[in-house]
Order: sequence, then C-alpha cells, then structure tokens
Amino acid sequence: MDKNMKEESILGVNIAVTNMQKTVNFIINNIDELSGKYICVSNVHTTVMSYENEEYKNVQNSAILRLPDGKPLSIVQKKRGFKEAERVTGPDLMQVLFEKSSDMELHHYFYGSTDNTLELLRNNLKNKYHDIKIAGMYSPPFRNLSKDEDEKIIEMINSSGADIVWVGLGAPKQEKWMYDHKDKIRALMIGVGAGFDYHAGNIKRAPKWMQKCSLEWLYRLLQDPKRLFKRYFKTNLKFIRLVSKENKNGKL
Repeated sequence: MDKNMKEESILGVNIAVTNMQKTVNFIINNIDELSGKYICVSNVHTTVMSYENEEYKNVQNSAILRLPDGKPLSIVQKKRGFKEAERVTGPDLMQVLFEKSSDMELHHYFYGSTDNTLELLRNNLKNKYHDIKIAGMYSPPFRNLSKDEDEKIIEMINSSGADIVWVGLGAPKQEKWMYDHKDKIRALMIGVGAGFDYHAGNIKRAPKWMQKCSLEWLYRLLQDPKRLFKRYFKTNLKFIRLVSKENKNGKL
C-alpha cells in the first residue's frame, strides 16, 4: 500500500482516497512489487455485501487497494473531509492502462466472461490500441474447478508473462478468486466486473453528465432492468441508511 494514499473506512471497508492519476502512478511505479497482489474496484453493492458478510469484508480489506468505483463512495469521502477524493471506475482504469501499455510494455491477461465476449474484446482492443500486448485470454467454466484444473490455469497465466490480470467474474466471485490466488498468480490482479463487456462493446457507458451526477446506475438499470432493479434499489437504499447511521455515530 502506498503510504501517501489515505484510506477511509466506509461500513468497515477501507476505501482508498485517491483519483485516477494517483492510482495509475501507483500501479505503474510499483508494477513489479505488486505481482501476486490484487486490487478491488469497490462500489455500493460490494460495500454493503462486505458489511453483511465478515468473510467477504476480509477479502476486500486484504487487497492492496480498494478503489472507489461507485460515485457514492467518493461522495461520502468528500463529506468526511477528503476534498481530493474522486471516483476511479474499472472501465476507465482499464482504458488509461491500455493507453500506457506501449510505453510501459505492459502485458495484459483477461480472465473471465465468455469466449464470445473475449473475442469481441480482443478485436476492439487491437483496433483501438494498436500496440497493446495481450498475453492471453481465458473464459473459465461456470462451475467450481478441480484442484488440478486450477493449477493448470495458474501455470497458464504465469507462463504468459502477464503484468496485469484483469478479472471479470462479477462480484463477489472475482474478489474471492483473487484472494484465493494471492501470491500464486505472478501478476497484479484487478477485478473489474462488467469492464470486459464495456470494452467489448456489449454495454454502453452512461453519458459523462450522468456519471458526474451519480446517475450511471440508472443508465445501467435501464439497459438491464430485470437483473439490476432489486440490486440497485434495495442495496442503494440500504447503503444510504447504513452510512447515515455510521455518520451519526461519529464519522462526520
């Protein structure tokens, strides 16, 4: 952990007080030392899940960084006195590191999603970032892996020469996978949820004005209402209630 990067506990999860530039500099300047470690891209959903599940909270807090992907997290930080706090989303972090790949000779591995999405992702990245180094891509089976299968995957990733392993399994599965593979995978692991789908073109990002107004969740909800309605409304309301209670107990 960067000693110069502050953290603020939100519902027991130690969220980094950071911005995109500071986060990217931390990763690039320490890429060798970060091998075997992982970064969680945290949001309201994962923070509430952590509050309700001690095991998952430990998974989150065992990461080298927990980034405020969800705008409400950075808003809470600002209200608690961290005026410099900004949102750092998974898709945006991916884009910046893709752009810097040619200068840094970064090699990227993509673990998760489906074969179809990975193929779309590969084509889009090659077209947009001509010098990008893709060390490999793998879509794991949608079931528990045997010990032998897992060991083969670890060897496959490690032999690829990857510097960063992007993990797109969705929360909480991706964070648990990174926790279980800490110090086994010889690269920095970053869990990015739907980041694969965004860069593959399966999902569109919300307009900038909606992102700035904390309405990206609404844009995603309109794209996939059946799956996201309960998650967003139930979890968001619970987050507001719990943070309000936490603030009254001395966080502000």
